[in-house]
Amino acid sequence: MLVHEPIIRLGAFIAVFTAIALWEVVSPRRIRSYPRLRRWPSNLAIVALNTALIRVLLPATAVSLALMSERLGWGLLNNLPAPPWAALVASMLLLDLAIYLQHVMFHAVPALWRVHRMHHADLDFDVTTGARFHPIEIVLSMMIKFSVVVAIGAPALGVLFFEVLLNATSMFNHGNVRMPIQFDRYLRWFFVTPDMHRVHHSIVVNETNSNFGFNLPWWDRLLGTYRAEPAAGHDRMTIGIEQFRSGRELWFDRMLLQPFRGPAGAYAITRRRAA
Repeated sequence: MLVHEPIIRLGAFIAVFTAIALWEVVSPRRIRSYPRLRRWPSNLAIVALNTALIRVLLPATAVSLALMSERLGWGLLNNLPAPPWAALVASMLLLDLAIYLQHVMFHAVPALWRVHRMHHADLDFDVTTGARFHPIEIVLSMMIKFSVVVAIGAPALGVLFFEVLLNATSMFNHGNVRMPIQFDRYLRWFFVTPDMHRVHHSIVVNETNSNFGFNLPWWDRLLGTYRAEPAAGHDRMTIGIEQFRSGRELWFDRMLLQPFRGPAGAYAITRRRAA
């Protein structure tokens, strides 16, 4: 399975992206503010750029790093007498917690928020938003993930499962898809749902700084960052941030320059507390 990692990752991406995109057509949750042709070319161009950049700057993968750590005996799980299945489950839980904490950090530090805010500056919320991240953030995130993989001694299979699952759930919980309300309330005890994560993309600062989970919802509930609904309701809430509100900001060049334009704004958690 590990030998076929690139095929597995690409196949999973195409399958989930296609399924969510079709779901958005059949049963959309919200009316779009902008047509797909205004947003998707730039969002997908960012995905292509990030993929190429990672291949050049960080040719090693998290899976290959996990294999090396196992061979050298590095990391917590490689030095505990745990059965393989327990190490796999523990690694996926710890990696998910690390992603949650990283996400909070990117909201807490003004310099990191500048990089992360491109993800939030999308003026609609759909499957492509789940892959719209600035190249600087992608590189920083990969370096953090590499460090976590080595530190916890994550098994390679656990890393592969986690990365495929995280990619899939990111597209799912950014989907502009409608689900029965009762089913959503049940499902969000186990997975982050689109209605749960959409709150995080509200223009309201306190709502932006909530629901940080991408995969599992438990960290938000345990650490006090969970918010059930946006104050304005899902149909009336405004997507995005206070900056970069014009349609021109959806263009590829403006997206790349967003970290370097204008003030950090009021969204960074530490800035809000200092104020």
